[in-house]
Amino acid sequence: MQDTSHSQARASRAGWLTVDQCKVSDLAALCQTVTAIEELPNASAIIKGVPLYDCAALRAAQEATADASAWRAQLMAEWAGVWTTGPGILIMKGLYADLNVVDETTEQFHRLIEETHKAGIGGDHFAKPGSNDRVWNALEKLCLRAPDVFASYYGNSLMAMVCEAWLGPAYQMTSTVNCVNPGGAAQVAHRDYHMGFLSQAQAQRYPAHVHTVSPMLTLQGAVAHVDMPLESGPTLYLPHSHKYLPGYLVSGMADFQSFFDSNHIQLALNKGDAIFFNPALMHAAGHNRSKDIRRMANLLQISSAFGRAMESIDRVRMAQALYPTLAALTQARTMAPDDLDAALAACAEGYSFPTNLDRDPPLNGLAPQSQQGLLRAALAEGQPAEQFSRRIEEREQTRRS
Repeated sequence: MQDTSHSQARASRAGWLTVDQCKVSDLAALCQTVTAIEELPNASAIIKGVPLYDCAALRAAQEATADASAWRAQLMAEWAGVWTTGPGILIMKGLYADLNVVDETTEQFHRLIEETHKAGIGGDHFAKPGSNDRVWNALEKLCLRAPDVFASYYGNSLMAMVCEAWLGPAYQMTSTVNCVNPGGAAQVAHRDYHMGFLSQAQAQRYPAHVHTVSPMLTLQGAVAHVDMPLESGPTLYLPHSHKYLPGYLVSGMADFQSFFDSNHIQLALNKGDAIFFNPALMHAAGHNRSKDIRRMANLLQISSAFGRAMESIDRVRMAQALYPTLAALTQARTMAPDDLDAALAACAEGYSFPTNLDRDPPLNGLAPQSQQGLLRAALAEGQPAEQFSRRIEEREQTRRS
């Protein structure tokens, strides 16, 4: 499981990544890496280059070991290696030993989907509206409507070990239900949150080292809530693609999409299985070619505790206070545009997340408008301060759970 890319060091020395550094041949060299089961003593098998961990065997081994703490640390280190220098993805076979727990949760998810339909809520990051049913913030919704089901479902120590193996303690769990209906088309290949939600132009503004930091902030997971044969279109993955440094720049590039189409793998899952992968791994939901399988998965996005500022700041109130000054400076042209933008950036929130994706969906892109985007638009339009103040307060209400 060695990194064979020659472009990584060149790109990182340059300090910034650009589109002209993106070469399919470099990605292809990485994807030729072979995953050897001898390097993964706790894995039960290698399926299409992806290590499979039998959760029943892991539970038995944990009960049998004389030093549970050492066993746990060794297993978690092995998983971290899979996500770092290995293929970037692993299968947890039988993560849920009691499928009744999964079924009870599925029932709650179906009810949430029905409520979503009635409310007319839509919007998705990488799929056309209507091809799938999505429930945003399913974690909170499940907890509030069925706390007993929530406790049984998330009270899974192996799942917690997986999360801690990548992120350490104090991680934050979030969940989105995705049900791809028969006929639902495949997604385009992409990476995930954080930088996977940036446009190519936005991603190029971040230094190369930040491209290496982003995958360390989240872990992606998916729990199968139904059996997922290949005809139902389970997710397509490109093992080892997470190691391709300029990978956040290639979404939408035809030659990279073509390489993904020709070289991806697809893994059939059974109800209660789960997959966890590095968020920089290129992947895409598959085409559901079945006649009657509603392919439901609980998509888990687990975040590091460290992605937050130390102090609590009311940036809405700050923006309301600063807006008249910025408006006057804009009108008088007495401050250089770059300096004015720097003052704006110190005041308003430049990131679209976290938000309430039911009320604030990414209908016109990958991310909703940020506070900074709203503030810039108001300045460009010459909005009165009172109008801007109302709009940013309304915007903040929209973002809340």
